[in-house]
Amino acid sequence: MSDTFAAFTAEKADDGFRRGVTQLTVADLPDDGVLVDVEWSSVNYKDSLAATEKGRVARISPLVVGIDLAGTVRETGGGFTAGDAVLANGYDLGVSHHGGYAQVARVPADWIVPLPAGLTTREAMVVGTAGYTAALSVLALLDHGITPGAGTVLVTGATGGVGSMAVAMLAGLGFTVAASTGKPQAEAFLRGLGASEIIPRDDLTDLSKPLLPPAWAGAVDSVGGSTLAHVLARLGPFGAVAASGNVGGADLPTTVLPFILRGVTLYGIDSSQTPIARRREVWGRVATDLKPAGLDTMAQVVDLEHLEAALDEIGRGGVTGRYVVQLRG
Repeated sequence: MSDTFAAFTAEKADDGFRRGVTQLTVADLPDDGVLVDVEWSSVNYKDSLAATEKGRVARISPLVVGIDLAGTVRETGGGFTAGDAVLANGYDLGVSHHGGYAQVARVPADWIVPLPAGLTTREAMVVGTAGYTAALSVLALLDHGITPGAGTVLVTGATGGVGSMAVAMLAGLGFTVAASTGKPQAEAFLRGLGASEIIPRDDLTDLSKPLLPPAWAGAVDSVGGSTLAHVLARLGPFGAVAASGNVGGADLPTTVLPFILRGVTLYGIDSSQTPIARRREVWGRVATDLKPAGLDTMAQVVDLEHLEAALDEIGRGGVTGRYVVQLRG
C-alpha cells in the first residue's frame, strides 16, 4: 500500500487560515499507535469548529480534522491484528491529534473500539459521535429508571445528529417520543424516525415560572440555555434530562425548585472522554438494542472534495440528520 494518502486539513499560517484536501504520508502521522486504513468518518458540529479559524477547537496546526473514524487495522500491533475492523471517536481525535478525515490514521490503541458485530464501518459512522452521545443520553434515562410506560420523552434539537439519533433509539425501545425542532419542514423526517409528536422550538421558551405543568417523564437535550431551563420546569416528578449541548447558550436560567420540589435530575453527558471500557460497552449496545432502524436512510454521503460544504452547512445549523464521509471507494 502507498504511504501517500489524501486528507482534509486545517491550518493557521503566517499568511492566514487555510483548509482543504492535501496529500500526506504515513510519516506525517503521530509516531505511536495503531495504523488504520480509514473507510468512513462523519461530520459533527465540533468538526465544523475545528475547521474554522475562530472555532477555538483545534490545538495543533496543521490538523487532520475529524473526531470519528472507522476502518481496518493495517499492521498488527497494540493488541489488534491486521484486518481487524475498528472504530474510534472522541478523546483528542481531530483536536490535538490527527483525526478521521484521512485515508490513513494512527490512533492510540486505548482509544480504539473493535467494531461490534451488527455494525458495518459505514453504519458506525452514520451513528458516529453524535449517535454515541445520544446512546449515552438514552442509557442515562434508562439507568435512572425511566421506562416506556412512564410517559413521553422529549428530544430537543431533534433534527441534529444527537437529536435524530436519540429519537430513533428511543422509538426503537418503545418510548413515546416528542421531537422539538425549529424546522417545520422536517416533520416527515422526524415521524419517520419514530416521533409521535412534533413540538415547535418556540414552544419551549416560557420561563415565566420556575415550575410549569408537567409534560414529560424525561428528556434528551442537545440545546442547553433557556430551552433546557424550560424543560426542567416541565419534567414530571422524579424525571430526568440528559444534557449534552449548548447551541442555545451556556447559561442556565433556572432555579433549584425543579430539583427540590419534583426530584428532577440533570445528567451531564460528556462523550469525548468516556473511559475505553465503558466506550466499548456502549458501542456494543449501539450495535444491538440501541441500533436505530433505517441507518442507511439517515445519512448523506460526501467525499473529501465535497466535505468543506458539509462542514459549513452543519456550522450554520442547516443539517437534518447526518453526513458521512467516504474515504475509500
